[in-house]
Amino acid sequence: LSASPPVVVLLLSLLGLAAAGKLLVVPVDGSHWLSMREVVDMLQQKGHEVVVLAPEVAVHIKPSKNFVMKMYSVPYTQEDLKKEFQAFFHFSFEQGSFLERFVKAYQGIKRITNFGVSSCGHLLQNKELIRYLEESKFDAVFTDPVLLCGAILAEHLSLPSVYFLRGIPCGLDFDATQCPRPPSYVPRGFTQLTDRMTFLQRMKNLLHDIPNIFLCDFAFEPYSKLASGFLHQDVTVQDLLHQASVWLVRSEFVLEYPRPLMPNIIPIGGVNCAHKELSQ
Repeated sequence: LSASPPVVVLLLSLLGLAAAGKLLVVPVDGSHWLSMREVVDMLQQKGHEVVVLAPEVAVHIKPSKNFVMKMYSVPYTQEDLKKEFQAFFHFSFEQGSFLERFVKAYQGIKRITNFGVSSCGHLLQNKELIRYLEESKFDAVFTDPVLLCGAILAEHLSLPSVYFLRGIPCGLDFDATQCPRPPSYVPRGFTQLTDRMTFLQRMKNLLHDIPNIFLCDFAFEPYSKLASGFLHQDVTVQDLLHQASVWLVRSEFVLEYPRPLMPNIIPIGGVNCAHKELSQ
């Protein structure tokens, strides 16, 4: 229904009466945080109280006047982290057969996951910090689910969670949201296919899902064990991902192939380019 200008003005004025919330932010380092930080800054400007939870050793996550930062110790050094990030990003630009790229992807994801699991384990063992989180009465958790520590904390604190992501390996985001992913026109990673495929290409696309099952079992299973021990109940990765209230996905169909979306999946492609002026 169309609204008259007076009605629009009235609705906008009512927004000012809404109480600001208290948000717990559990980010992922690297380029993931560089995109999320702009959103966090905007939330603070709108009056929300923001607390960012981060490891003491980080590449890009630094203190800011726009949020409260709570840090925890981790069992690795700045050099260890920097070396691993460089190795992982170097792989992203390498060429090779599907098998070669799959093996390297598995090795890279496994190493990055080990860092994340190690960091998360130290956070969950920090009883003083966990007690602070329990007593702070947050309204929601804002996190990147590529590393699942934020999802574990949201479950422990019984808080709604908002996911901010580019994507999760192996289509776990599709599975967690029960979103269709037809192999007839949604190309899988490393296939170099488009959304227009012949019958044989569709068969190839379908077969690429098989190794992904093993890839994610090896890479994400440690989070399942970590969550089960901390929450004192059997928890799977799908259980953790499924509890998200909203998925903010940094993709845009102008630049990518079309895909189905569920009602709680919101494309926000270009959010990290919002304040950058391009030349003619």
